[in-house]
Amino acid sequence: MVLAQEANYYRVRLDPGAGAPVDLLLCTRRARLMKTKQPVYVGDRVLVTEVDWQGGRAAISEVLPRQSLLVKPPIANCNKVLVVFALLEPAFDPVLLSRFLVCIETEHLKALVCLNKSDRATSALRLAVELRVRGWGYGVCTVSTRTQDGIDELAQSLDQGTFVLAGPSGVGKSSLLNALHPGLKLRVGAVSNKLGRGKHTTRHVELFALESGALVADAPGFSQLDITCPPRDLAGYFPEFRSLSACQFRDCLHGEEPGCMVRQSGLERYEIYLTFLAETIAHARILQRTGDPEETLKAHRQVRGAGEKSTIPRLDANYRKPSRRSQRQQIERDGTGTEEDD
Repeated sequence: MVLAQEANYYRVRLDPGAGAPVDLLLCTRRARLMKTKQPVYVGDRVLVTEVDWQGGRAAISEVLPRQSLLVKPPIANCNKVLVVFALLEPAFDPVLLSRFLVCIETEHLKALVCLNKSDRATSALRLAVELRVRGWGYGVCTVSTRTQDGIDELAQSLDQGTFVLAGPSGVGKSSLLNALHPGLKLRVGAVSNKLGRGKHTTRHVELFALESGALVADAPGFSQLDITCPPRDLAGYFPEFRSLSACQFRDCLHGEEPGCMVRQSGLERYEIYLTFLAETIAHARILQRTGDPEETLKAHRQVRGAGEKSTIPRLDANYRKPSRRSQRQQIERDGTGTEEDD
């Protein structure tokens, strides 16, 4: 399994039952994989060849089929995502958390929300945020990496499998991993007083083994994620929407349609849903426009023309001037035909 990647090198852990003299190998990717543009991600199960046991080197020759692939952060074969957010410093952001959760739902992965820095929040704030997130349909663990409160309970919930820590910068992901894996001593950073958000301290994705046998990945933080799923699928990525009665129309997007049960439910995240819905509709329109080469050509010409909106008719192929490439090809065909006749 690939535990880490830096530049063009991969750190691969061999299976315990392989009987190899070493546990880890520093690997490169075979030229065949590079030519076919087959990527290798952290978490991938791979086959290695050309092993130099003494030097601890090898080459990755094949990537085995993946069970799952998370795009941000890029990691393969993970079972669950541990979404880490802070109660304070930076302040809890329900819109950003919902954005993370929706992106995880689109990958059909399970999410567990970890609320860090509980020692800096009042008991009333902790309880309010916990109930809020549980109402969305997600499990919640409240911890403090400073006082170690809740760390043991969180470690017990991380059973066998591969987990990835996801969340914005500054919420304490690296500190949380240090608490789960004593002696790891990952570099941590403080929250910017001026910007009110964290600074990136993790530069690459890496898997670490816990005492329970679970693999946990630390990954760079992200402040924004794009919602690019089809608009009709978005509501299914909000767990609290699933138990509602069916709307009047089967193709309801839960906007202004009559008889919409989601709009009438009064659920907390409905306004967040409308924000994400507008993003997905805009993204779908961009895909539709760029997917039509005729529309792309017209839009390009309109931009070049001082902002005036005009429809540029396309001439029939019989009336178009042939390109120079087509003319050369025709000359070559004619020349070949002449030689054959001779």
